[in-house]
Amino acid sequence: MSLRIVLVHGAATTPAVWDALVPALHRRGLDDVEAVRRPCSGDLDVERDFIARRSEGAVVVGQSGGATLALALAGIAAPVAGVLCHEPAVGSLLPALLAPVSAAYATGGVPAFGKALYGPTWSLADAGEDPGSVTRELPMFRGFEPSANGLPAEATLVTVGERSPRIRHDAARALHDRLGYPWTFVSGAGHFVARDAPEAFADLIARQVAEIAANDTEKTAAAPQGRSFEPGSTTGRATAAPVATVGTKGVRNDRIFDG
Repeated sequence: MSLRIVLVHGAATTPAVWDALVPALHRRGLDDVEAVRRPCSGDLDVERDFIARRSEGAVVVGQSGGATLALALAGIAAPVAGVLCHEPAVGSLLPALLAPVSAAYATGGVPAFGKALYGPTWSLADAGEDPGSVTRELPMFRGFEPSANGLPAEATLVTVGERSPRIRHDAARALHDRLGYPWTFVSGAGHFVARDAPEAFADLIARQVAEIAANDTEKTAAAPQGRSFEPGSTTGRATAAPVATVGTKGVRNDRIFDG
């Protein structure tokens, strides 16, 4: 079973941020990949619904703010095949998480924000033609509050860069411990995983997509079901009983990881 992959970029980046990852996914046999360009509206519902309409039945992969939007889809049980969220915002679970990038933006604008968030391999060119969108997006992501996982645990995965600061690891653990999201490390990566560790990230995505596809095949054989998404809704509409969330432990290197 082949699944479509939808890639969602974060603040101060564009779909071009995935340029190294897409061919890495193709080399792993994942050919149906779309890197979407978000409206960057500053409205969480608008952004979430935009992604939901384009990702029904797909695996949504997000980095940074894109991961936050993927997490928002999981929280409303959107009709996606699964989500993979690399270092999303976590709201009141860890209020200090975005403090450094907020301070950087306040003192140095978009250039300082991008460097503080993504590191030295980010440049102002990565922000595209509308770097001012950060003014709209930063309050949106700072105001985001995650919800309990509304998708099957095996269809969701939060990732954190092995080299990311401790607070990013704490954020992943908080999502696991408080809201039931499995999580794992990306070897050799930091926050800017699509740019700095595309091969390692592609490996992890390929494994996750294969697991989701295998589980979907089993469920379809047992009890076919489908959901459709209505913009502005807080959940997809199910035509069969929802699948219960199972398992809340993280995984590390294909092993159960209790955090």
